[in-house]
Amino acid sequence: MALKSGSWSDPSRPPTTGPRPGTHSLRYFYTAVSEPGPGLPEFSAVGSVDGQRIAHYDSATRRMEPRAEWLARSEDTQYWDRQTQVLQGVQPMYHANLQTARQRYNQSAGFHTLQLMYGCERRADGSIRGFRQFAYDGQDFLSLDEERETWVAADDGAQITKRNWDADRSIAQGYRAYLEGTCIEWLEKYLAYGQETLQSRERPRVQVSDRPIRDGLTTLSCRVHGFYPRSVAVVWLRKGVAVPQETIQWGVVPSGDGTYQTRATIDIDPSKETDYTCCVEHPSLPEDLRVPWVPKSCMMLIVGIVLGVLVLAAAVAGAGFSLRKKNGGYKAAAAHDGSASS
Repeated sequence: MALKSGSWSDPSRPPTTGPRPGTHSLRYFYTAVSEPGPGLPEFSAVGSVDGQRIAHYDSATRRMEPRAEWLARSEDTQYWDRQTQVLQGVQPMYHANLQTARQRYNQSAGFHTLQLMYGCERRADGSIRGFRQFAYDGQDFLSLDEERETWVAADDGAQITKRNWDADRSIAQGYRAYLEGTCIEWLEKYLAYGQETLQSRERPRVQVSDRPIRDGLTTLSCRVHGFYPRSVAVVWLRKGVAVPQETIQWGVVPSGDGTYQTRATIDIDPSKETDYTCCVEHPSLPEDLRVPWVPKSCMMLIVGIVLGVLVLAAAVAGAGFSLRKKNGGYKAAAAHDGSASS
Protein backbone atom coordinates (compact mmCIF):
# COMPACT_ATOMS: atom_id res chain seq x y z
CA MET A 1 0.00 0.00 0.00
CA ALA A 2 1.27 3.48 -0.84
CA LEU A 3 0.32 6.94 0.26
CA LYS A 4 -1.98 8.61 -2.23
CA SER A 5 -1.45 12.17 -3.31
CA GLY A 6 -4.17 14.79 -3.14
CA SER A 7 -4.32 18.54 -3.44
CA TRP A 8 -6.71 21.44 -3.26
CA SER A 9 -6.55 23.06 -6.68
CA ASP A 10 -9.10 24.62 -8.99
CA PRO A 11 -8.89 23.60 -12.66
CA SER A 12 -9.79 27.10 -13.84
CA ARG A 13 -6.89 29.48 -14.32
CA PRO A 14 -7.50 33.04 -13.06
CA PRO A 15 -6.05 35.98 -14.99
CA THR A 16 -2.62 37.11 -13.88
CA THR A 17 -2.51 40.56 -12.31
CA GLY A 18 0.37 43.03 -12.26
CA PRO A 19 3.40 42.55 -10.01
CA ARG A 20 3.35 43.75 -6.41
CA PRO A 21 6.33 44.67 -4.25
CA GLY A 22 7.33 42.58 -1.25
CA THR A 23 7.22 38.85 -0.58
CA HIS A 24 3.81 37.15 -0.68
CA SER A 25 2.73 33.57 -0.09
CA LEU A 26 -0.25 31.27 -0.54
CA ARG A 27 -0.29 28.22 1.74
CA TYR A 28 -2.63 25.31 2.40
CA PHE A 29 -2.54 23.05 5.46
CA TYR A 30 -4.21 19.62 5.69
CA THR A 31 -4.39 17.71 8.98
CA ALA A 32 -5.70 14.17 9.58
CA VAL A 33 -5.88 12.68 13.10
CA SER A 34 -6.36 9.08 14.19
CA GLU A 35 -8.47 9.88 17.26
CA PRO A 36 -10.85 12.80 16.61
CA GLY A 37 -12.76 14.44 19.44
CA PRO A 38 -14.65 17.60 20.42
CA GLY A 39 -12.98 20.53 18.67
CA LEU A 40 -10.60 18.16 16.86
CA PRO A 41 -12.12 16.88 13.60
CA GLU A 42 -10.83 13.81 11.79
CA PHE A 43 -9.74 15.98 8.86
CA SER A 44 -9.33 19.72 8.35
CA ALA A 45 -7.97 22.05 5.67
CA VAL A 46 -6.97 25.70 6.01
CA GLY A 47 -5.87 28.19 3.37
CA SER A 48 -3.89 31.36 4.10
CA VAL A 49 -2.45 34.33 2.21
CA ASP A 50 0.52 36.14 3.76
CA GLY A 51 -0.22 34.37 7.04
CA GLN A 52 -3.88 35.47 7.11
CA ARG A 53 -6.38 32.61 7.17
CA ILE A 54 -8.77 32.87 4.22
CA ALA A 55 -10.72 29.58 4.15
CA HIS A 56 -11.53 26.55 6.33
CA TYR A 57 -12.93 23.04 5.84
CA ASP A 58 -13.33 20.18 8.30
CA SER A 59 -14.95 16.75 8.44
CA ALA A 60 -17.58 17.96 10.91
CA THR A 61 -19.09 20.67 8.69
CA ARG A 62 -18.05 19.05 5.37
CA ARG A 63 -18.14 22.52 3.85
CA MET A 64 -15.44 24.92 2.65
CA GLU A 65 -16.18 28.31 4.21
CA PRO A 66 -14.51 31.75 3.91
CA ARG A 67 -12.53 33.13 6.81
CA ALA A 68 -11.65 36.47 5.16
CA GLU A 69 -14.40 38.95 4.43
CA TRP A 70 -12.70 40.16 1.25
CA LEU A 71 -12.69 36.62 -0.19
CA ALA A 72 -16.33 36.04 0.76
CA ARG A 73 -17.26 39.18 -1.18
CA SER A 74 -15.16 38.30 -4.21
CA GLU A 75 -16.08 34.68 -5.01
CA ASP A 76 -19.55 33.28 -5.73
CA THR A 77 -21.33 30.15 -4.50
CA GLN A 78 -19.94 28.06 -7.36
CA TYR A 79 -16.38 28.70 -6.17
CA TRP A 80 -17.16 27.44 -2.64
CA ASP A 81 -19.10 24.47 -4.01
CA ARG A 82 -16.10 23.44 -6.14
CA GLN A 83 -13.69 23.69 -3.22
CA THR A 84 -16.11 21.74 -1.02
CA GLN A 85 -16.38 18.92 -3.57
CA VAL A 86 -12.60 18.68 -3.92
CA LEU A 87 -12.05 18.42 -0.17
CA GLN A 88 -14.87 15.95 0.34
CA GLY A 89 -12.97 13.73 -2.09
CA VAL A 90 -9.61 14.37 -0.42
CA GLN A 91 -10.87 13.64 3.12
CA PRO A 92 -11.12 9.79 2.87
CA MET A 93 -7.81 9.72 1.00
CA TYR A 94 -5.99 11.29 3.95
CA HIS A 95 -7.72 8.98 6.41
CA ALA A 96 -6.32 6.05 4.39
CA ASN A 97 -2.90 7.70 4.16
CA LEU A 98 -2.78 8.04 7.95
CA GLN A 99 -3.50 4.34 8.35
CA THR A 100 -0.73 3.56 5.87
CA ALA A 101 1.75 5.71 7.78
CA ARG A 102 0.89 3.92 11.02
CA GLN A 103 1.65 0.60 9.35
CA ARG A 104 5.00 1.92 8.08
CA TYR A 105 6.01 2.71 11.67
CA ASN A 106 4.45 -0.46 13.13
CA GLN A 107 1.90 1.48 15.18
CA SER A 108 -1.50 -0.09 15.76
CA ALA A 109 -3.08 2.36 18.21
CA GLY A 110 -2.71 5.74 19.86
CA PHE A 111 -3.04 9.33 18.72
CA HIS A 112 -1.27 10.10 15.45
CA THR A 113 -1.33 12.89 12.88
CA LEU A 114 -0.58 13.23 9.19
CA GLN A 115 -0.10 16.76 7.88
CA LEU A 116 0.53 18.38 4.52
CA MET A 117 1.67 21.92 3.82
CA TYR A 118 1.83 23.09 0.23
CA GLY A 119 1.74 26.36 -1.65
CA CYS A 120 3.83 28.97 -3.36
CA GLU A 121 5.72 32.19 -2.71
CA ARG A 122 6.65 35.18 -4.84
CA ARG A 123 9.61 37.16 -3.54
CA ALA A 124 10.26 40.88 -3.82
CA ASP A 125 12.76 40.30 -6.65
CA GLY A 126 10.10 38.51 -8.72
CA SER A 127 11.44 34.99 -8.22
CA ILE A 128 9.00 32.24 -7.26
CA ARG A 129 9.15 28.93 -5.45
CA GLY A 130 6.75 26.15 -4.55
CA PHE A 131 6.71 23.71 -1.65
CA ARG A 132 4.92 20.49 -0.78
CA GLN A 133 5.83 18.83 2.53
CA PHE A 134 4.34 15.97 4.53
CA ALA A 135 4.80 15.43 8.26
CA TYR A 136 3.86 12.45 10.45
CA ASP A 137 3.38 12.99 14.20
CA GLY A 138 4.93 16.43 13.85
CA GLN A 139 8.13 15.16 12.22
CA ASP A 140 9.25 15.54 8.60
CA PHE A 141 8.11 12.64 6.43
CA LEU A 142 8.35 13.46 2.72
CA SER A 143 8.94 16.61 0.64
CA LEU A 144 9.12 17.62 -2.99
CA ASP A 145 12.48 18.66 -4.45
CA GLU A 146 11.03 21.05 -6.98
CA GLU A 147 14.18 21.62 -9.03
CA ARG A 148 15.08 17.95 -9.44
CA GLU A 149 11.42 16.83 -9.62
CA THR A 150 12.04 14.09 -7.09
CA TRP A 151 10.89 13.29 -3.56
CA VAL A 152 13.01 13.50 -0.40
CA ALA A 153 12.36 10.93 2.35
CA ALA A 154 13.07 12.11 5.89
CA ASP A 155 13.51 8.58 7.29
CA ASP A 156 13.16 4.89 6.47
CA GLY A 157 9.39 5.00 6.96
CA ALA A 158 9.01 7.29 3.95
CA GLN A 159 11.26 5.35 1.60
CA ILE A 160 8.47 3.22 0.10
CA THR A 161 6.41 6.28 -0.83
CA LYS A 162 9.50 7.99 -2.26
CA ARG A 163 10.28 5.00 -4.50
CA ASN A 164 6.67 4.72 -5.70
CA TRP A 165 6.35 8.41 -6.53
CA ASP A 166 9.82 8.70 -8.07
CA ALA A 167 8.93 5.80 -10.35
CA ASP A 168 6.17 7.94 -11.87
CA ARG A 169 7.94 11.18 -12.82
CA SER A 170 4.64 12.77 -13.87
CA ILE A 171 3.59 13.12 -10.20
CA ALA A 172 6.42 15.53 -9.34
CA GLN A 173 6.14 17.26 -12.71
CA GLY A 174 2.43 17.84 -12.22
CA TYR A 175 2.91 19.35 -8.77
CA ARG A 176 5.74 21.57 -9.97
CA ALA A 177 3.56 22.87 -12.81
CA TYR A 178 0.74 23.64 -10.37
CA LEU A 179 2.97 25.30 -7.76
CA GLU A 180 4.82 27.49 -10.26
CA GLY A 181 1.80 28.24 -12.43
CA THR A 182 -1.76 27.98 -11.13
CA CYS A 183 -0.77 28.55 -7.51
CA ILE A 184 1.06 31.80 -8.33
CA GLU A 185 -1.88 32.97 -10.43
CA TRP A 186 -4.31 32.37 -7.56
CA LEU A 187 -1.94 34.16 -5.20
CA GLU A 188 -2.00 37.21 -7.45
CA LYS A 189 -5.79 37.05 -7.65
CA TYR A 190 -6.17 36.82 -3.86
CA LEU A 191 -3.76 39.74 -3.42
CA ALA A 192 -5.95 41.80 -5.72
CA TYR A 193 -9.10 40.80 -3.78
CA GLY A 194 -7.67 41.64 -0.37
CA GLN A 195 -5.35 44.46 -1.36
CA GLU A 196 -6.57 46.92 1.27
CA THR A 197 -6.41 44.40 4.12
CA LEU A 198 -3.29 42.49 3.09
CA GLN A 199 -1.26 45.64 2.44
CA SER A 200 -2.19 47.30 5.74
CA ARG A 201 0.65 48.05 8.13
CA GLU A 202 0.77 47.90 11.93
CA ARG A 203 3.92 49.17 13.61
CA PRO A 204 5.54 46.82 16.14
CA ARG A 205 5.74 47.64 19.83
CA VAL A 206 8.91 46.57 21.64
CA GLN A 207 9.55 45.69 25.29
CA VAL A 208 13.02 44.86 26.60
CA SER A 209 13.46 43.06 29.92
CA ASP A 210 16.09 41.03 31.78
CA ARG A 211 16.15 38.02 34.10
CA PRO A 212 19.11 36.64 36.10
CA ILE A 213 19.68 32.94 35.39
CA ARG A 214 22.87 31.30 36.71
CA ASP A 215 26.57 31.86 37.41
CA GLY A 216 26.15 35.62 37.18
CA LEU A 217 24.57 35.43 33.71
CA THR A 218 21.45 37.31 32.64
CA THR A 219 18.92 36.62 29.89
CA LEU A 220 17.83 39.66 27.93
CA SER A 221 14.43 39.34 26.27
CA CYS A 222 13.08 41.52 23.44
CA ARG A 223 9.32 41.06 22.99
CA VAL A 224 7.95 42.47 19.74
CA HIS A 225 4.17 42.51 19.34
CA GLY A 226 1.21 44.19 17.64
CA PHE A 227 2.77 44.16 14.14
CA TYR A 228 1.38 43.31 10.69
CA PRO A 229 2.28 41.88 8.22
CA ARG A 230 3.99 38.80 9.62
CA SER A 231 7.43 39.42 8.11
CA VAL A 232 9.82 40.74 10.79
CA ALA A 233 13.52 40.57 11.70
CA VAL A 234 14.68 40.83 15.31
CA VAL A 235 18.31 40.65 16.45
CA TRP A 236 20.35 41.75 19.43
CA LEU A 237 23.22 44.22 18.93
CA ARG A 238 26.32 44.35 21.12
CA LYS A 239 28.03 47.73 20.96
CA GLY A 240 25.97 48.40 17.84
CA VAL A 241 27.05 45.20 16.06
CA ALA A 242 24.52 42.43 15.33
CA VAL A 243 25.15 39.08 17.04
CA PRO A 244 22.70 36.75 15.25
CA GLN A 245 24.60 33.61 16.28
CA GLU A 246 23.99 34.46 19.94
CA THR A 247 20.39 35.62 19.44
CA ILE A 248 17.73 32.98 20.11
CA GLN A 249 14.63 33.40 17.92
CA TRP A 250 11.33 32.12 19.32
CA GLY A 251 9.25 32.21 16.13
CA VAL A 252 6.43 34.46 14.95
CA VAL A 253 2.92 33.60 16.20
CA PRO A 254 -0.55 35.20 15.86
CA SER A 255 -1.65 37.47 18.70
CA GLY A 256 -5.35 36.70 18.20
CA ASP A 257 -6.30 40.21 17.06
CA GLY A 258 -5.01 40.06 13.49
CA THR A 259 -1.46 41.07 14.45
CA TYR A 260 1.63 39.00 15.25
CA GLN A 261 4.20 38.73 18.01
CA THR A 262 7.66 37.27 18.49
CA ARG A 263 10.54 37.23 20.94
CA ALA A 264 14.34 37.21 20.75
CA THR A 265 16.60 36.47 23.71
CA ILE A 266 20.30 36.48 24.44
CA ASP A 267 22.34 35.29 27.44
CA ILE A 268 24.98 37.77 28.60
CA ASP A 269 27.49 38.42 31.36
CA PRO A 270 26.56 41.91 32.62
CA SER A 271 29.83 42.19 34.54
CA LYS A 272 31.73 42.24 31.23
CA GLU A 273 29.43 44.14 28.87
CA THR A 274 26.16 46.08 29.23
CA ASP A 275 25.85 47.79 25.83
CA TYR A 276 23.05 45.73 24.27
CA THR A 277 20.27 46.91 21.98
CA CYS A 278 17.29 45.13 20.43
CA CYS A 279 17.01 45.90 16.71
CA VAL A 280 13.70 45.38 14.86
CA GLU A 281 13.11 45.59 11.09
CA HIS A 282 9.54 45.57 9.75
CA PRO A 283 7.79 46.78 6.55
CA SER A 284 5.83 49.36 8.56
CA LEU A 285 9.01 51.07 9.76
CA PRO A 286 10.89 53.64 7.63
CA GLU A 287 14.10 52.51 9.37
CA ASP A 288 15.02 49.89 11.92
CA LEU A 289 13.74 50.39 15.47
CA ARG A 290 16.38 50.16 18.21
CA VAL A 291 15.53 49.79 21.91
CA PRO A 292 18.54 49.67 24.27
CA TRP A 293 18.73 47.53 27.39
CA VAL A 294 19.12 49.62 30.53
CA PRO A 295 20.67 47.63 33.42
CA LYS A 296 18.84 47.88 36.75
CA SER A 297 21.82 49.66 38.32
CA CYS A 298 21.66 52.37 35.64
CA MET A 299 17.90 52.51 35.94
CA MET A 300 18.16 53.09 39.70
CA LEU A 301 20.70 55.86 39.08
CA ILE A 302 18.37 57.50 36.54
CA VAL A 303 15.44 57.24 38.96
CA GLY A 304 17.58 58.72 41.73
CA ILE A 305 18.62 61.66 39.55
CA VAL A 306 15.02 62.33 38.52
CA LEU A 307 13.84 62.20 42.13
CA GLY A 308 16.68 64.51 43.13
CA VAL A 309 15.70 67.02 40.46
CA LEU A 310 12.05 66.88 41.58
CA VAL A 311 13.02 67.40 45.24
CA LEU A 312 15.26 70.33 44.30
CA ALA A 313 12.51 71.90 42.20
CA ALA A 314 10.05 71.49 45.04
CA ALA A 315 12.51 73.10 47.47
CA VAL A 316 13.06 76.09 45.16
CA ALA A 317 9.33 76.51 44.69
CA GLY A 318 8.78 76.33 48.43
CA ALA A 319 11.47 78.94 49.09
CA GLY A 320 9.89 81.30 46.54
CA PHE A 321 6.48 80.90 48.10
CA SER A 322 7.90 81.58 51.55
CA LEU A 323 9.65 84.74 50.30
CA ARG A 324 6.47 86.11 48.70
CA LYS A 325 4.55 85.43 51.90
CA LYS A 326 7.07 87.42 53.96
CA ASN A 327 6.84 90.35 51.53
CA GLY A 328 3.05 90.59 51.83
CA GLY A 329 1.74 87.90 49.55
CA TYR A 330 1.32 87.59 45.78
CA LYS A 331 0.28 91.17 45.07
CA ALA A 332 3.13 92.62 47.13
CA ALA A 333 5.62 90.43 45.31
CA ALA A 334 4.16 91.45 41.94
CA ALA A 335 4.28 95.17 42.88
CA HIS A 336 7.93 94.74 43.91
CA ASP A 337 8.93 93.58 40.39
CA GLY A 338 6.71 96.19 38.71
CA SER A 339 4.15 93.85 37.12
CA ALA A 340 1.09 94.52 39.32
CA SER A 341 -1.80 96.64 38.06
CA SER A 342 -3.32 99.41 40.19
